[in-house]
Amino acid sequence: MPTPHDILKQYWGYNSFREPQEEVINAVLSGQDTLALMPTGGGKSVCFQIPALYREGVCLVVSPLIALMKDQVDQLKKRNIAAEAIYSGLHYKEIDRIFDNAVYGQLKLLYLSPERLVTDLAKARIALMNLNLLAVDEAHCISQWGYDFRPPYLKIAEIRALHPKVPVLALTATATKLVEKDIQERLQFKQENVIQKSFARPNLAYVVLKEEQKENKVLDIATKVAGSGVVYVRNRKQTKDLAMLLQKKGITADFYHAGLDATTRSQKQDDWIADKVRVIVSTNAFGMGIDKADVRFVVHVDLPDSLEAYFQEAGRAGRDGKKSYAVLLCNSADKFRLEREYELAFPDMNTVRQTYRALGSFFQLAVGSGEGTSYDFDLMEFTKQYKLDTILTFNVLKLLEQEGWITLSESVWIPTQLQILVDNETLYDYQLRHPKLDKLLKVVLRTTQGGFHHLVKVKEQQLAKTLALPPEEVKAGLLKMHQDRIIEYQPQKEKPQLTFLQERVDADNLSINQVNFQFRKQRYLERIQKAIAYTATLECRSQQLLAYFDELDAPVCGICDVCLERNKSKVTADEMESYKRKIKQLLERESLSLAALVDSFTPKRRQQVLQVINYLLDERVIENIGDKLTWK
Repeated sequence: MPTPHDILKQYWGYNSFREPQEEVINAVLSGQDTLALMPTGGGKSVCFQIPALYREGVCLVVSPLIALMKDQVDQLKKRNIAAEAIYSGLHYKEIDRIFDNAVYGQLKLLYLSPERLVTDLAKARIALMNLNLLAVDEAHCISQWGYDFRPPYLKIAEIRALHPKVPVLALTATATKLVEKDIQERLQFKQENVIQKSFARPNLAYVVLKEEQKENKVLDIATKVAGSGVVYVRNRKQTKDLAMLLQKKGITADFYHAGLDATTRSQKQDDWIADKVRVIVSTNAFGMGIDKADVRFVVHVDLPDSLEAYFQEAGRAGRDGKKSYAVLLCNSADKFRLEREYELAFPDMNTVRQTYRALGSFFQLAVGSGEGTSYDFDLMEFTKQYKLDTILTFNVLKLLEQEGWITLSESVWIPTQLQILVDNETLYDYQLRHPKLDKLLKVVLRTTQGGFHHLVKVKEQQLAKTLALPPEEVKAGLLKMHQDRIIEYQPQKEKPQLTFLQERVDADNLSINQVNFQFRKQRYLERIQKAIAYTATLECRSQQLLAYFDELDAPVCGICDVCLERNKSKVTADEMESYKRKIKQLLERESLSLAALVDSFTPKRRQQVLQVINYLLDERVIENIGDKLTWK
């Protein structure tokens, strides 16, 4: 029987695990409920994918991000691993087919969004599955103590009753001690079990710069720091404006946000990954699940509203272990902007009821109906039609989501699908009676194997090219056959999905839990205060971030803006050679973590030692491999 190492080598091509992947995998395979805390880019997905392949049966993966689910499924399929995902917006026949494949053993991993996981249909099918593991990604979403609470996560534990002997693996890159405890309680861990890799990133220099002319500073950074970069901004207009400014100065740059169509987003992402574009300027819609290790800098033009969000986004730099920069630009306006956003984030009940009533009218949804129903949703179209403030409306939707009334997904691209509903004889008769559709039908039959049995994906552009017809004419022909009940035709969609988790009630009867509301309001205020304090406190940036996640004994990093300012005392040439000799001697004996190497020197020497280590890293005399420093 192949070992987990064999599976890693066969499917991923690696000879060894990163710390603490093997420990997590062994814990899961021994049947222990496990919470794995690993930094962004630490290889969390391998921790459930390998147990899924090692054991008979299917692994159920709960993830809140459709784009991330689809990306992981695509990557698994490229490795010839049977995987599928179910999320809002899929046709019920497609959902039925995927569930059948999972029940009858044709899948190894099934990804589900949390709101889909707890539907009656899902629970009935999951009960029939040979489940080998329940994996909960972005597990911090289960906790109201966290920064991204999502109520459907609270119901994940219901699945445990269907398979009480199956272990749970919860994974997150951002959790304080309070969130850790909350995750384990709400997922009904049989006993506490946390496996944690330090969130420290020794190769990542955190820098805070006070800048009034932020765009010019972005240009300066992109000019001076070679390699790929990500620049995060607050709104869609800024993405384009700043990308164009960089282009005018000779830097290959592009912009990215959720309002672009799926094809455009995918192309921009691919160009950046392939280094055709150096810098991508984006809203926070960009980055989740993107596997690019050689990002040399991440710049935040505005202060995020939580250190969790900042830490995760900044952590996309330097995943290859080489020196990289996480730069936060701030000025006097940032504090006032965050405080204003705080005021807007908690709307009054009159505004909430007005927006909820408008949602019912927008979707023509009767009181008492709609539970479990998903709709394409365009926020701009909705606010324009009902003359609502866009930011305030978005915050109302977030509140309704946190209270468990609705859930709102990010934009999702679902390709065109069709199924032939009639037998061969009826189809032939239809072709004779509709000669204009005959050629289209023949091409559809030739290019859609299995179309008589289930929904299959088709490309309207490819059909149009084959038939030398305008795409609009092809779509019209498919719609005609759909109306005549010859085929089931589902045109492609790529809008966010709004799902009603409860039946619609009269807006006057809409209620929210005031205790939870006030709790979240207080937590939000605490988070923005911590974010503001991070920029104003002249202590090691790495130490500040790690202390926020309860790593209270972390050493100073020696490479952030505060440390560098503090360590202006120069190391003489003789001292440099002396330190270099001892560092070489220590690292040739064994690879050491940064903390262990620094601790090999007396306390009064450690600041200078950090300067020397930073210099040796920059000169590539030593390198960081798996959080251990090695002499090259």
